[in-house]
Amino acid sequence: MKKLFVAALFMTSFAAFSQTETAALDPMKDKDLMTWYHKDFSSSNVYGINTQNAYKYLESKGLKPKAVTVAVLDSGVEVDHPGLVKNRWKNVNEVPNNGKDDDGNGYIDDVYGWNFIGGKNADIDVDNMEVTRVVKKYQPIFEGPDSTKNKANQAKMPEDFAMYMKAKQAFTTKSIEARQNYETYSRIQKSIPVMMQMLNGKNLTPEVIEGLKPIDQEQKMGASILLQISQNPDISGKSSADVQKFLEAQMKEALDYYEPQATKQYNLDFDPRGEIVGDNYEDYSEKKYGNNHYEGPDAQHGTHVAGIIAGYPQGAEIQYGVGYKAAKIMTVRAVPNGDERDKDVANAVRYAVDNGAKILNMSFGKPVSPGKNVVWDAFKYAEDKGVLLVKAAGNENENIAENVYYPTNFKSVTDEKPFVNNMIVVGASTNDNEFLRADFSNYNQKMVTVFAPGDKIYSTVPDAKYEYLQGTSMAAPVVAGAASVLLAYMPNLKPEQIIESFVKTANKSTVNAMIASNTNNQFNLISEAGGVIDLRKAAEYAFTNFYKATSTPTKSNVKTVKKVIKKK
Repeated sequence: MKKLFVAALFMTSFAAFSQTETAALDPMKDKDLMTWYHKDFSSSNVYGINTQNAYKYLESKGLKPKAVTVAVLDSGVEVDHPGLVKNRWKNVNEVPNNGKDDDGNGYIDDVYGWNFIGGKNADIDVDNMEVTRVVKKYQPIFEGPDSTKNKANQAKMPEDFAMYMKAKQAFTTKSIEARQNYETYSRIQKSIPVMMQMLNGKNLTPEVIEGLKPIDQEQKMGASILLQISQNPDISGKSSADVQKFLEAQMKEALDYYEPQATKQYNLDFDPRGEIVGDNYEDYSEKKYGNNHYEGPDAQHGTHVAGIIAGYPQGAEIQYGVGYKAAKIMTVRAVPNGDERDKDVANAVRYAVDNGAKILNMSFGKPVSPGKNVVWDAFKYAEDKGVLLVKAAGNENENIAENVYYPTNFKSVTDEKPFVNNMIVVGASTNDNEFLRADFSNYNQKMVTVFAPGDKIYSTVPDAKYEYLQGTSMAAPVVAGAASVLLAYMPNLKPEQIIESFVKTANKSTVNAMIASNTNNQFNLISEAGGVIDLRKAAEYAFTNFYKATSTPTKSNVKTVKKVIKKK
C-alpha cells in the first residue's frame, strides 16, 4: 500500500479528517525548509544527512562518480518531470514504441521500466487491502457453513488460520472506520452551504463565531466546525469566500482519501485484478504480464520518492535529491492505491535486478503477506546479485517486532539476525530535535536499521510540480539516495558494507522518542544505529574501511603502472 501518514484537522465530536502525506506549508515562505534534510548536523544542529560535504569529501579523494541505477518500486513515476528527466534510467537496448521486445527480456518497450499492475487496456488505480483479500479467500475455508470442515481446516492449516484471524480483526475494525469517516465527511461537505449562510458574508472572526445562534442540528454542526477552523491561523479572520474554498478543498481531500477505502479497499466484492491485468494471480511463477505505463493513474507517491533520490534543480526550483550526481531512476510500478500484492513485489524485485538496478527503494508495506515466501525468495535473489534493498519501516507508530510490517527481512521476530544481509529498514526523523522521531514512524532496535529525514520533505510530484510530503516513505529514499552516492564513487562496495557505514556513523541522540509504554524510550534505543544517517561520515567510513583498503595497488600493479607511464 502507498502508506499515507494522516494528521488530524477536525477534532472534538467529529472523526479526525486526515490529510495525506502533504504538509500544509508554503515553500516560497521558507526556502531553507526545502532542503533541510541535506544539512550538516555539526554546523546547523539540524539532523540532516550532510549531503554536500559528502560530495566534497569523495571528490577530494580524486574519485569520480559512475551512475548507479536505483529502482523505485512504487505507484509510478512521472518520468518526464523536468526535475527528473535528467536522471531517469533508460534501457538502451530497447527501441521505444516499436511494439517489440528488442532486448529479449520478456517485456515489450520497457524503455524506462515496467508496470506490473496494468494490462492491455487499463491500469489499476485502487485495489483491495491485503486483509480484505485474505478474508475473502479464507472465510469460506475457516468459517463456512460446515463447522466440522471449518475445524478440520483450522487444524490442518494453522499458519493460514492465524493469518486469517489477524486479517479478519483488522478488516472488521478498518472497514467500519472507513465507512464512518466517509459518511462523516460527506455530511460535512453537504453542510458547507449552511455554514456560508451562517457567516452571511462576514469574515471568520471570534466576534462572528460568538454571535452564531444555531437553531437546528445541522446548524449546530456547522457552528462547531466554524469554531474549530477559526483556531487555524491560516484561515482565521479570512473572508467567507476564503473559508468556503478552504472547506471545499479539505472535504475533497478527505473524501478522496476515505471514499476508496469505504467502497473498494475494504469491500469483499471488489477485485479489479482479473479484468485489468488479466494474469492468473494465484500462479506466482507467472512473470510476463503488465505494460510500460510508467506513471499510471496516480504517480504522486512514486514521483515524490524519485525526486528525493535523484531530483535535479531546474528553473527556479532549488530542490535536489540526495543522489542528484549519482543516481538514475528506473520506474517499476507495483503499488496501487491500496495494498501491493506479493506476486507483483517479487516480480518487481527480479525485474529491477535483472535490468541492472543496484539499489531498490521500497516505500510500502502491510500487516499480512500470504505470498511472503515468494517475496523472500526475490530478496535472496537480490542478495545473491549484490543489490541493496532499502525499505520503509512504516507509519503506524508501532513496534514492528510486535506488529510485523511486511515485507520484512526477518522470517521470524524471534530470529536474532535477518535472513539476508542486503536490506536496510528506515524510520523517519524530523528537523525538531526535541521530537526527533516522527510521531508516525514505526521503530524497533533490532528490526529498524537507521532513521533518516522523513518529515516535511519537499520533492517532485506529477504535472511538473513540487510538494511537501511526510512519512517513512520519504525517509527510505533519503537513504536510497545516500547509498547511491557511496556506490557511485566507490563501485566495489557491497550492500552490507554500505549498511555498516550508515549504522556505524549515525548521529545519535538520547532525546525522548515519545513512545508510550516503552521502557527504552530514548531515540538511540529504537533502531540498530541509534541515530540519523550522516552521509559525509558514512563516506569517510566506507572509503577508509572498505574502498581504500581494497584499492591499494600491489607491488606487481605498481610496476605495471610504471611501465605504462614510461612507454607514454
